[in-house]
Amino acid sequence: MVLSDVDIRKALSSGKIKVQPSMPEEHIGSCSLDFRLGNEFSIFEHSKHAFIDLRNKVNIETLMRPIVVPDGEAFILQPREFALAITMEHIELADDVLGRLEGRSSLGRIGIIVHGTAGLFDPGWSGRATLELSNLGIMPVALYPGMRICSMTFEELTTPSSMPYRKKPGNKYSGQQSPLASRLGGELK
Repeated sequence: MVLSDVDIRKALSSGKIKVQPSMPEEHIGSCSLDFRLGNEFSIFEHSKHAFIDLRNKVNIETLMRPIVVPDGEAFILQPREFALAITMEHIELADDVLGRLEGRSSLGRIGIIVHGTAGLFDPGWSGRATLELSNLGIMPVALYPGMRICSMTFEELTTPSSMPYRKKPGNKYSGQQSPLASRLGGELK
């Protein structure tokens, strides 16, 4: 069952959902929390690399360039461009709570996709959420660190997970603090 605003407030108070820095009250919706865009981005250097071959053991991060946007400045997402970004907030979920990340409708209506896939945050997840930004529109869009970029809904499991994300052997993204590239390279045989 999806948590309502009342249940989200209770989960924040009890520590079942932890968010740092703490959320302004206006970021709590009827059944979600709005998260803000951080100032770190990562983009593919497509002019240096012809393609990504997932059969080869490759550190995909080496194909990308990190960008840190100074306070008050914008990251310009060009048409057809893809970038990884990070939320400003660090999120920690209890072993019986999962999160689902969603883009904001207002951004979708101008062609900005915030999270194209993998929007499920397992119980026991901790870190800043990496966002998969794409501009499907025909005009460049200025995105500002600190702006509301996405929302997360939460569901409570019937029992705590026996294998929360932070305890999974080989979990790839636990505790992330910057936009991490895919760690898929070399897994396809």
